[in-house]
Amino acid sequence: MAHNPVLYNLLCDRIRQSPHQRLPFAGFMDLVLYHPQAGYYTAKGSGLGPDGDFVTSAHLGHDFGELLAVQLADLWQLLGGPTCFDVVELGAGQGLVAADGLAYLAQHYPACYQAIAYTIVEKSPVLRAVQRQNLGTWGDRVTWVNLEDLADDSLTGCIFSNELVDALPVHQVVLTAAGLQEVYVTLGAGEPAPLQEVVGDLSNPRLADYFDFIGVDLADPQYGEGYRTEVHLAALDWMKTIAVKLHRGYVITIDYGYPASRYYSRGRSQGTLQCYYQHAHHNDPYSHIGHQDITAHVNFTALERQGQQCGLQTVGVTQQGMFLMALGLGDRLNALAATQETDPVTVQRAIQQRDRLHQLISPMGLGNFMVLVQGKAVPDSAPLPQGLTVPPLI
Repeated sequence: MAHNPVLYNLLCDRIRQSPHQRLPFAGFMDLVLYHPQAGYYTAKGSGLGPDGDFVTSAHLGHDFGELLAVQLADLWQLLGGPTCFDVVELGAGQGLVAADGLAYLAQHYPACYQAIAYTIVEKSPVLRAVQRQNLGTWGDRVTWVNLEDLADDSLTGCIFSNELVDALPVHQVVLTAAGLQEVYVTLGAGEPAPLQEVVGDLSNPRLADYFDFIGVDLADPQYGEGYRTEVHLAALDWMKTIAVKLHRGYVITIDYGYPASRYYSRGRSQGTLQCYYQHAHHNDPYSHIGHQDITAHVNFTALERQGQQCGLQTVGVTQQGMFLMALGLGDRLNALAATQETDPVTVQRAIQQRDRLHQLISPMGLGNFMVLVQGKAVPDSAPLPQGLTVPPLI
């Protein structure tokens, strides 16, 4: 598929109007994904689901949302059962986690359910419309806001995201003979003008400071000329913003990524940027503009350290597979294995559900996602959240 022509023309205009007629890669990524009218996420609704460009854990049945509901009920109890328990979901996709979680809480944890004020922060108007349709039965139990509209120090409960941070814009940098330089996007000759990369001086001094912040020394001999990677300034800003909103409670971030020691390894010399188009992934961000997702793995060390600077303490880090097993996924697998049903349709459904559960914990896929749990105004002596009670394998 060709570029979205509206988005491509907007991008070309933005480049021509920029200093030196070039955009930092982060500016390019931000525009093509989040432009209010034509961005991939805002206009297309992010291509979620089997008919889109990628699926998330929530698309594999009700289990993911239900198990997160178990964790939310546990957090409510750890916070002393507040009469108002704020649950803020950042980037709620099609609203599947909210729908599955609220239904499970209403049935199994009615006291927690009665306390919940469920808020969704969603940039995409297309996805907001889908969410409102899927969550209409919950009435005013669910509300939608912009992140900046949440008052500082106002939330008691849990802020969580699933596969959100990987889509935040990243800067790209590369080691050259002149030192650390930044990757920019410019226009080549011809009509239509092709998008090309150039390198130049850093657009922001924070880019160099970032590596000191996460404890990575790019002067180490293991990093040679041509080493290219990402810098997650937008993720740092995002973490600072949500930490300020929380008065007391937890932040749960689920995504694919690594600690800094693995992220910036010698073997990962071209970074982690990848694109998704119709369930195929590749590494060319300049194709299918407006029609493909662009992501980078998450640097969880950066999120931890930024959280610590902003008043959050790291409660624990684990893998999604371990997290969901601790919340009861293993019990669900055992129940399926123990079924005595002989009806072929029922047996086939059980096999399909078992396969979906295995996908959620597969170490080669979703199960290897990282789960970062941070707390604010939570005593060090407080029990671990249930999802952290199985020792991680990392």
